[in-house]
Amino acid sequence: MILSLRRLRTSLPTWIGIGLVCLPNPTSSANDAPVNFNREVRPILAKHCYACHGPDEETRAADLRLDTESGSRADLGGYRAIEPGDPEESELVLRITSDDDDLRMPPADSHRPLKASEIETIRRWIADGGKYERHWAFVPPTLPKVPRPQKSSVERSASWCRSPIDRFVIARLEQAGLSPNREADRVSLVRRLYLDLLGIVPPIDVVDGFLADKRPDAYERLVDQLLASPRYGERFGRSWLDLARYSDTNGYEKDRPRTIWPYRDWVIQAMNQDMPYDQFSIEQLAGDMLDDATLQQKIATGFHRNTMLNEEGGIDPLEYRFYAMVDRVATTGTVWMGLTTGCAQCHTHKFDPITHTDYFGLMALMNNADEPEMNADPAPVVAKRKAIEHQADALERETVQQLLFADDKDPTASEQFDHWCQQRIDELSAWETLVPGEMKSTMPMLELLDDGSILASGDATKRDVYTLTMPPTDGKPITAIRLEALTHASLPARGPGLAFYEGRRGDFFLSEMKVFAGEQSIELAVGTTSIPNSKPGNGKTYPGNVLDDDGSTGWSIPGGSGQTHRLVIPLAQPMTFENPWTIELLFERHYVAGLGRFRVSVTSDEQPQASVLPVEVQQQARLTSESSEQLSKWPTDVLQTLAIEFLRQAPVMKEQRQPIEKLRKSAPSGVRTLVMRERPIGHPRETRRHHRGEYLQAKEVVQPAVPEFLADASSKQPENRLELAEWLVSENNPLVGRVTANRAWRQFFGTGIVKTSGDFGTQSELPSHPELLDYLGQRLRDQSSTGWDWSLKRLHREIVLSATYRQAVGPAPATDPENRLLSSFPYRRYDAERIRDAFLSASGLIANQIGGPSVRPPQPDAVTQIAYGKPAWPVSSGSDRYRRSLYTFSKRTAPFAAYATFDGPSGEICLAKRDRSTTPLQALTLLNDGMYIEIADALAEQAIRDCGGTEASPDQIITRLFRRVLSRYPSDDELDSILAFYDSQTDHESPWMLVARALMNLDEAITTP
Repeated sequence: MILSLRRLRTSLPTWIGIGLVCLPNPTSSANDAPVNFNREVRPILAKHCYACHGPDEETRAADLRLDTESGSRADLGGYRAIEPGDPEESELVLRITSDDDDLRMPPADSHRPLKASEIETIRRWIADGGKYERHWAFVPPTLPKVPRPQKSSVERSASWCRSPIDRFVIARLEQAGLSPNREADRVSLVRRLYLDLLGIVPPIDVVDGFLADKRPDAYERLVDQLLASPRYGERFGRSWLDLARYSDTNGYEKDRPRTIWPYRDWVIQAMNQDMPYDQFSIEQLAGDMLDDATLQQKIATGFHRNTMLNEEGGIDPLEYRFYAMVDRVATTGTVWMGLTTGCAQCHTHKFDPITHTDYFGLMALMNNADEPEMNADPAPVVAKRKAIEHQADALERETVQQLLFADDKDPTASEQFDHWCQQRIDELSAWETLVPGEMKSTMPMLELLDDGSILASGDATKRDVYTLTMPPTDGKPITAIRLEALTHASLPARGPGLAFYEGRRGDFFLSEMKVFAGEQSIELAVGTTSIPNSKPGNGKTYPGNVLDDDGSTGWSIPGGSGQTHRLVIPLAQPMTFENPWTIELLFERHYVAGLGRFRVSVTSDEQPQASVLPVEVQQQARLTSESSEQLSKWPTDVLQTLAIEFLRQAPVMKEQRQPIEKLRKSAPSGVRTLVMRERPIGHPRETRRHHRGEYLQAKEVVQPAVPEFLADASSKQPENRLELAEWLVSENNPLVGRVTANRAWRQFFGTGIVKTSGDFGTQSELPSHPELLDYLGQRLRDQSSTGWDWSLKRLHREIVLSATYRQAVGPAPATDPENRLLSSFPYRRYDAERIRDAFLSASGLIANQIGGPSVRPPQPDAVTQIAYGKPAWPVSSGSDRYRRSLYTFSKRTAPFAAYATFDGPSGEICLAKRDRSTTPLQALTLLNDGMYIEIADALAEQAIRDCGGTEASPDQIITRLFRRVLSRYPSDDELDSILAFYDSQTDHESPWMLVARALMNLDEAITTP
């Protein structure tokens, strides 16, 4: 029965919909072919209906789902939205065709009615049965057959096509009545290859050599040569860093520097080595969890340490860790699934089948990692440092031997040494390390190490309490407690504290220390001593403040990171602990301030002392003194150990230790980088669903899981970060091959086969060449002898060898205004870094060093003056000034100006695709930026040298300049125009620089040849 509109008005609540521009319907209403749901119907429903009638239960209107077949067939009180085979009985059709503003869908106040062609598509689809199909991107891909050319064009297609890629492309061109463009000239091809594969312009001799090479495989030889170049990794490493949101600073207000460039270098090396993409992915997401993980595999986990870090004093560190996890979920979804998973942070996704719980299940898979620092020195640096340390130790031994133990020893030094030793002996106490029977913490995990020390790791807050339950003292009266603050490789700046803020890295702030025997508080003496010494004049950091019941004062070590510190606190009265007793340490500051590694010892000495000797030397000296009070009778090895400490510490030895200190300072400084480390078994981090995505609205616990719609019930589901990484590159993820192949296609043609590079969901644009996308994705993943075994280089090679890639640049046809069908090579502007690198290489300035710390090319001082603290921008000198652009120091709150002008990223978010704008500021930058003027000047000088000096004719110099920038020879008209411009500038002190600058501003200099 067909319901009347009056009945509809009273029986069904008003629907709420959104109106967005839908994709054009390629199928004519007169066409009798069945309507394709994925290509024709889903885009209409997704863009008009899913927001209110999709997966999200909280915002779903009228309890109606149109994103699933079962939902569209649900009984709505005697009628259904879709009656298969009968459009007139379908409520959906009645609503979208209604003239009543109260009933029409979408509502009149949200969007105009559907187009007649869209309504007709819906009618025909329902008449055909209204069948739903799974979204194309979620269907497991298969390797499609390479299409055959139409009979009418077999000969032309066969002569044009060079690879299966071309068969797919020409098939779509023929369907649209189009044909491919001619092949680009050889100069354009070599220039295009260099800029696309290496990111620099080809040297003139390479261009001439390629033009002279008449071998039929000359082009293939050039491609293989470029793929083997170390510059390849720099070119494609930069593209990956956009996804990794790489930056050299922390972001947010203070935006202080961080050391993360070892990760950047890992990416470059992995690209150059053509690391299989599945391995490349797994190492970045979970390299630390691999068996016997190497240093490089751990460095690779810096991928998810690129998240921003807030150093504000008043923030909750756990809140911003939550925001970092939000970023990691969104980035993982974009890079390996091509889905906007971040939309489900606050609610179930309105368009894709990703529930609110799915989102936090994905977060739970990645949420069990801690975020330590790690030494990232390469083996040669480690070896050099060890060699210098060995030399310094040998020089120390030699120095003390000559001064104190040789037959002709220095009598004054010997006397001073004896006196110094006696002082050290007098301050020795018998310390015994206590191992806690139980350790508790408000937040950090406490782990007992083999030497009796305690290592804190994991999450920390601005107020943490460590509670240590110590064993009975076996009848010994305790007179003092010694707290050693020790370094550790996992701590910021090696510790001993957990503070990660610049200027306080490795520091801690012990606010209060309390001791309890059961419920009884044990009084501690105020006469607190620390090594190195801290005096009351140090204000809030004086160690005696740990007993003043004031959380704002305490003991810290400003400037003392990376060193061992000791605090000795006497008990007011000797105390015998017959039962377990407790030490409570309070760390309270406006920043994370807990101790990272420490050890507790006690003594029964009547006058406990804090010796300046290292603990190990104290023990050795004390045991020796007990057997012999006469220093002259001590074993030589013990005296030599003391003599070395005498040389290192005694003021009278300052002159003698200077050459040793100078030698030690010559050792290369260590490089530390940010990595991930899975938490120990038994210490899982709990993940909860956060209502509306808000940090303070944590609800029920969520178990680790991939999105339910992608989970394969027949196989084991991921339960941790490593298993997630393996799942993402497995056959169970239908998206990864398509997303990766699409990204590669975009890198060469400017636009992906799917235009929405970061979104393969129901809101995405349909693929221009769906079968080609599956072909490339499957070939990339294929690990058989005929596949590419996850090789990006093979994928890139296949693309650049194709006839499609070799086409000349040409205008887009009227029937394909965006040139999505590729009837010619697309005209596009290069990205910011390639523009600068092209000019650096053309001028001969470019430095070829690979890797290392980031550098600072010239830029206006005003750029960084707008950032917090107005940080300086010390311009790099020497070759560092001309290093490739991916090595430029990246500051999130003040991106490098010349790159930002050309749409370079800030590193704040994962960027699947850069914008490409055209603005007057870009021309002004190339004309007037001091960096580009310097390059233009060097370019002019190099061209003059190439021509034999200033005696060369202007025509020769112009031709050389032209070829250095554009690779080709200038035409006669171009030569005349440039010569006229040169003649008009001869009064300028650098006319050839002005000519070079003008050439650098040609459109052809920064766009595809």
